[in-house]
Amino acid sequence: MRVKMTLAYDGSQFHGSQIQNSGVETAMGKLTAILKSLGIESKINVSGRTDTGVHATNQVVDCLIPDYWRDLDALKNFINHKALPNLYVKKIEAVEQSFHARFGAQRRVYRYIVSTRQPSVFMTPYILFVSKINEERIQEAIGYFEGEHNFEYFKKSKGGQENFVRKIYKTKFYRYGDYYIFYFEANSFVRSQIRMMVHFLLEVSAGKRTVQELKEQLSCVKCYTTHLAKPNGLYLSRIKY
Repeated sequence: MRVKMTLAYDGSQFHGSQIQNSGVETAMGKLTAILKSLGIESKINVSGRTDTGVHATNQVVDCLIPDYWRDLDALKNFINHKALPNLYVKKIEAVEQSFHARFGAQRRVYRYIVSTRQPSVFMTPYILFVSKINEERIQEAIGYFEGEHNFEYFKKSKGGQENFVRKIYKTKFYRYGDYYIFYFEANSFVRSQIRMMVHFLLEVSAGKRTVQELKEQLSCVKCYTTHLAKPNGLYLSRIKY
């Protein structure tokens, strides 16, 4: 039986999502070990990788499980007993054999959370604290990311891909209580693209970069900065199929 799992994890406790040969603990490494202890040894397909320090509230994976695991609620409980406190399976459901968490994904949604409050040592792994935010400047700038663009100048240098064209369907910047939220919804993203976009927007907010410079970098006319916002404020929020 092929199942789809929706899970959340605390990225501050993992060296990214993908299993690594170095032996460091990753989200998928932990999940794989737990599944093996339950007699499930099939390959896990992941909707998309997250970097060290990046969180997920609705990551999606799929795998094959033996027929004796017909009680999916029991399976979820067994996994979560071993997975908590830094990883949690929210839902397990049976899917068609053709389902693939990565290749079947149509859209991916990420949020980045920022606060101008006094920093808290208990929240710094999960929120980026900044001194101030200029909402009007960010509102003006963020919409330019929408549409289909070549994001070659908004990727990490060791991205590995050859095609950097992506389509961003929706962007938002809004306030929720004491937090400012950057919202990006796209077919997919190149490596570290969101963190680089957020950094540029924060530079625009601070008056260090202009909207015109953003448009030039987005058009691959000139690269003004390749710095990344810290990973702690970034969340993989939803996968749409």
